[in-house]
Amino acid sequence: MDQLLAIKAFARVVEAGTFSRAADSLDMPKATMTKLVQSLETHLGVKLLQRTTRKVSVTPDGAAYYEKTMRLMKDLNDIDASFGAAQTRPSGHLRIDVGSSLASLVIIPALPDFMALYPDIQIDLGVSDRHVDLISDNVDCVIRGGELTDLSLVARKIGSTTWITCASPAYLKKYGKPRHPEDLRTAHKLVNYLSARTGRVLPMQFAKGAQRIEINEAHAFGVNESSAHLAAGLAGLGIIHTFSYMAQTHIDNGRLLPILEDWKPLAYPFYVVYPPNRHLSNRLRVFIDWIADRFEHLSK
Repeated sequence: MDQLLAIKAFARVVEAGTFSRAADSLDMPKATMTKLVQSLETHLGVKLLQRTTRKVSVTPDGAAYYEKTMRLMKDLNDIDASFGAAQTRPSGHLRIDVGSSLASLVIIPALPDFMALYPDIQIDLGVSDRHVDLISDNVDCVIRGGELTDLSLVARKIGSTTWITCASPAYLKKYGKPRHPEDLRTAHKLVNYLSARTGRVLPMQFAKGAQRIEINEAHAFGVNESSAHLAAGLAGLGIIHTFSYMAQTHIDNGRLLPILEDWKPLAYPFYVVYPPNRHLSNRLRVFIDWIADRFEHLSK
């Protein structure tokens, strides 16, 4: 038995929740994954996983073994990363998940620079506005906006962006330009952004000095993807409240007009988030530093 490989296989089953997903993440046959874990259990003389037809659960011995071996695996990764080419020439596979507008407008246009700096790093970029499970989906890091609620994850703030409220010239010609956020409650059509995770409306928030107003009215149109949300505003379906980096080009060319410019909500923070038990490899470290630099330019 290759004990190190067996430990890696066992850990991935624990994290992924199923043998199938664990096998896919390590790019090995499910039968090989099963055999490795069974060999490890035989070697230790204990049951690490409880298998049923519907799910895999960790036994108390399995949970204790996972915790102890993960500390050892982290130490081993730290040793490997401190020697040779891994330190000076980062390489390997990065799995990153990010929202669609951030991917299309901020990250992908700049990726040629990153890949020129680090040609030995292979990136798999998952793009959607839903929240992934970093552990079971075997993702190295995600970029998330807003206040973080899952305190079990490690997060580094990488920057922030401003909001802008706007509408198409055709819409404003038909319905007029609002002078105050309260005008949005009755006299206007709203295009609301719906949370991809909960389906709930994310309220429009406005701030002016010490004043705070939140608009959470029924909408003419709602959508749960950020690029489609912008497209709805461009199509004249209603007023949108979106990130400045998304709307700025369209404002510059006159396809969208800013409104309520005196009412600016607080800046929206962005974080790189990764699991606490996932080794912060040199390739992940250089990506985090690079994306933080990108956000520094975005905020200027």
